[in-house]
Amino acid sequence: MGIAEWRRKLQRGEVSARELTDRHLARIAAVDTTVHAFLEITAERARADADRIDTARQAGETLPPLAGIPLAIKDNLCTKGIRTTCSSRMLESFVPPYESTVTERLWSAGAVLLGKTNLDEFAMGSSTETSAFGPSRNPWNPERVPGGSSGGSAAAVAAGECLASLGSDTGGSIRQPASFCGVVGLKPTYGRVSRWGLVAFASSLDQVGPFCTSVADSAEILQVIAGADRRDSTCLTNPVPDYLATLEQPVRGLRVGIIRECFESEGLDPQVKSSVLAAAAQLEQLGCELVDISCPRFNDGIATYYVIAPSEASANLARYDGVKYGHRAEPAGAAENLAVMTARSRAQGFGDEVQRRILIGTFALSAGYVDAFYRKAQQVRTLIRRDFDRAFEQVDLLLTPTSPTTAFRFGAHAEDPLTMYLSDLLTIPANMAGLPAINVPCGFDDQGLPIGLQLIGGVLEEAKLLQLAHHYEQAAAVMAQRPPAELVA
Repeated sequence: MGIAEWRRKLQRGEVSARELTDRHLARIAAVDTTVHAFLEITAERARADADRIDTARQAGETLPPLAGIPLAIKDNLCTKGIRTTCSSRMLESFVPPYESTVTERLWSAGAVLLGKTNLDEFAMGSSTETSAFGPSRNPWNPERVPGGSSGGSAAAVAAGECLASLGSDTGGSIRQPASFCGVVGLKPTYGRVSRWGLVAFASSLDQVGPFCTSVADSAEILQVIAGADRRDSTCLTNPVPDYLATLEQPVRGLRVGIIRECFESEGLDPQVKSSVLAAAAQLEQLGCELVDISCPRFNDGIATYYVIAPSEASANLARYDGVKYGHRAEPAGAAENLAVMTARSRAQGFGDEVQRRILIGTFALSAGYVDAFYRKAQQVRTLIRRDFDRAFEQVDLLLTPTSPTTAFRFGAHAEDPLTMYLSDLLTIPANMAGLPAINVPCGFDDQGLPIGLQLIGGVLEEAKLLQLAHHYEQAAAVMAQRPPAELVA
């Protein structure tokens, strides 16, 4: 059942918030030794919050929309008094003294925190294999990765360990794991949701969004977390529409662009291609008009991203020096000088992938190379955005596969970072342009692994994006299938 169904049961007294919380904590205890979606389980706080909600309901108080709904939070969002590690040894002991805006809004809406979920270290990866605390596993097949970087958040929802979760998306880190784990994953327009309290990876690309088991639940979570925030200067001040109110509006007549370049990629799995094209045909049956669209620089997004994102990461991660906070390699005074202590702390605190990206970014920003690399990448980014602008002059929404393949085996790309990077080939361009995009499950391959459909909207067109995704979801009924219980039991 989704959030709305559980809310009705809670309101009618058919289940208490404490019972619902205990059910999910029991599920975590039963399956998370296999899935490893969670880094920290906040059972005591969850039960206390649930008890307060039950007391308020019994007293006849009017409760907020997510009262009693158990959620999980990616461990790169600051939670006051609860460890926030970014799955890194660098922040292994960091306990934030403040709450991120999005989690603050969830708690104000009555949501119950079950715990913090696993991720690739500092959100740099596509499989959770770079986590310093071990990878999460895909509930559909524990021998496969759940995707990344928000793999723990996606796996937790797919395994039934929470009703919804939050992740972050810098180049596909919500949509790609949502595709691999067979759940809905939404990346909002850049600035639609506050980034205050999100540990920064690439500040011009990062965005927070939900994982859910339905599009309607995604609309519910977005409704709560979206909106202006004076603490985030990049946060948009546009009014937040009623996303649930437009879900059922007809989609007949909507023009959906099929991005030609996405289906011409050499690495696109034939099963993924056929499943996504079948989903497009389903939209046509719902009354949408399919339009062939060219975005000539779409596939240039990945090369552009791997200059811009590491450059911003190099700047953002420079603060982790073992002085004010973060891992320190040795006791104060033991190193010959500050430079030696900082170098040793960073070498020990950061994993290989994070160090690789810091080095790439530092090089791209270095004297003599910044024009050739970083500035040139920003110019290509502008061209990618212009391709999207021209496309949206012809269509309402765009359609692509979410990932070129289904979930791969652990270690498949361990020795080949470039192949790993290509798993985000189809999701990165939306981040480059700051556009909203959603993954909706659209089928399965011959191994029983989920395949994801990506829909991309124009700036602040989340309502239209959710509307079309909801109609497809209802018609296709792919979400009726869940991971085999024995795989995560």
